[in-house]
Amino acid sequence: MSYVVLARKWRPQTFDDLVGQEHVSRTLGNAIASDRVAHAFLFTGVRGVGKTTSARILAKALNCETGPTAAPCQECAACLEIGDGRDVDVQEIDGASYTGVDAVRKLQETIPYQPARDRFKIYIVDEVHMLSAAAWNAFLKTVEEPPAHVKFIFATTEANKVPITILSRCQRYDFKLIATGDIADRLRVVLDAEKVAADDAAVRIIAREAAGSMRDAMSLLDQVIAWVGGSADKLDADGVGRVLGVAARSVLHRLSAAVVDGDPGACLEIVRQLSEQGYQLSNVARDFLEQLRDLVVAKVSETPDKLLALADEELADVKALAERSSSDDLCRLYLGFSRAYDDVARSAQPRGAFEMALVRLAQRPPLMPLDDLIRRLAELEQRLDGAGGRSGPSPGGGRGGRGAPSAGRGRDSTASSSQGTSPASSSHGAGRRAGGASTAAQPKQQSQSQSQSQPPQQSQPPQQSQPPQQSQRRRGLPSKGKLEQPPATQQHEPPLARVSPTPQPLDSSSASVSASASARMAPTRGAPRSMDPAQLADWEAILTIVRGRKPAVASLFEHASPLAVGSRGVLLGYEQGSFVAEHATAPEAKRLLLDAVNQHFGAEVSVDFDFSGRHAEVQTIAAKNSADHAARVEEAKKKVADHPLVTAAIDMLGAELRDVRLPGEAS
Repeated sequence: MSYVVLARKWRPQTFDDLVGQEHVSRTLGNAIASDRVAHAFLFTGVRGVGKTTSARILAKALNCETGPTAAPCQECAACLEIGDGRDVDVQEIDGASYTGVDAVRKLQETIPYQPARDRFKIYIVDEVHMLSAAAWNAFLKTVEEPPAHVKFIFATTEANKVPITILSRCQRYDFKLIATGDIADRLRVVLDAEKVAADDAAVRIIAREAAGSMRDAMSLLDQVIAWVGGSADKLDADGVGRVLGVAARSVLHRLSAAVVDGDPGACLEIVRQLSEQGYQLSNVARDFLEQLRDLVVAKVSETPDKLLALADEELADVKALAERSSSDDLCRLYLGFSRAYDDVARSAQPRGAFEMALVRLAQRPPLMPLDDLIRRLAELEQRLDGAGGRSGPSPGGGRGGRGAPSAGRGRDSTASSSQGTSPASSSHGAGRRAGGASTAAQPKQQSQSQSQSQPPQQSQPPQQSQPPQQSQRRRGLPSKGKLEQPPATQQHEPPLARVSPTPQPLDSSSASVSASASARMAPTRGAPRSMDPAQLADWEAILTIVRGRKPAVASLFEHASPLAVGSRGVLLGYEQGSFVAEHATAPEAKRLLLDAVNQHFGAEVSVDFDFSGRHAEVQTIAAKNSADHAARVEEAKKKVADHPLVTAAIDMLGAELRDVRLPGEAS
């Protein structure tokens, strides 16, 4: 007699033997007991979870001589023949072979006839999603209203390919993946019956590699039993791992210990051994990722034995290793390797990708708790506050000297009271005290100090006035002609540049400005002007009404220049031929704006558009909002940059302020 594989030899024969599908077996058993059995069933799920097996059990339960019963006798002719697949009233059809409409028509010709011996004529159609659309259409009426003696059981791995018209005519049962522990228990029963010795670690490797499929687990068990052969050796973890190309838990434990302890050399040595022994490194990487997950669970859970499918010895090893690191560090290891796993699985050089990922994780920098970082920043802030209260400049006076601006102002007041101090020493002293003042302020301060110590000379030519030339040249202005400081610019000078508390008479060289400098400092000609506050309020109220109805249309009018807004009429300026103008002047958008204007003013008001180029005269709402937002961001950036904690963090960590976002803005 030919050998029967374990998957067929140990196929469940009753609902009680069905592993991991209690929700299906209980529902079908109750339906049979209460005589509420449907005429069509759809069993769906991944391969090897018991769909066809459940269909056969259901057929035996309905046709058993002692039934219908949820526990068939397994002794009558119907039970034995259905179990062997040779019952004439129970037909098993391969949907991949009978895909056409002709096969369905031949099947329909046999449906009206009564069963030859059994109680029901049952049709089990496997891989039913392979039927063509025409075959399904021919099957619709039969599936919806079959004869009382006919039952349909459809099985498929891709329920999404079954037409919705068929799904609505069937009772659907979704078969789940079987838990690793349930598969291991079933394998242990089979091994004991087959008189094959195996340790728990080897059984769990097989169960884990089955990935929820009982049939795959039986096939793998057949393979490893053949590896042992007729010898008395039992199945161990190392042998099973070598046959299946997966690493044993002991190897994964050593690898994870090397990563946790930060030993990249040990990681590379373990990978070398695995590669020389022929292990598939992609499978090893997958199992190592699961090992890291087990470490996190063992660290954070109070009852890890309920969450981890591990033997007692393996669970003890995982707990001990998890205690050697923090939960944050273990989570960082898992997240880091989860990103690297995709590279290992897809790489043409999986060994190199695997090794580099392990080295990167093993050489990770240590984590600094946030509480410790905040405490160190607070201590630094206290030291800085204490240093600022002492007299005299702080040593170093460079970056991070928070008392520098006040020191500079004190130096200016000293210079203003003491007229005998030389200009050079005054400017250099202020620069040393300030510790961060710009170089452009020092020549300006020097020139003004000289104007205090020397009387104004109206007849002196501009070429002999060296300090003003140097000051203007450092500002980037041309040196030809009369270089003079206009009175308006003195109102905006920074405090460090004001040496004298009282205004001093200016010489002839500071009475006018050259044409090029004046052009640069003058405002841009034709810059958009702001609207009248009353018209601006009316326009914003109108936009609010439009925005409440259609925000997209309101955005079009936000880019319009409101040339006139009032009860006498609304005039909007656009650039001729622009995208915004084309959509804003569409009939629907214009009608929506007209309704909003009439609602706001309470009367009939005309709305017109101007394309003559006057749109550049008045600032748009979009431009106004953008300018306001930029001003708020700049103000917030200054406040953040001057905050003591931020300054201390920059000094301590060597960081830089990259960006500032207002509250409510997306990151």
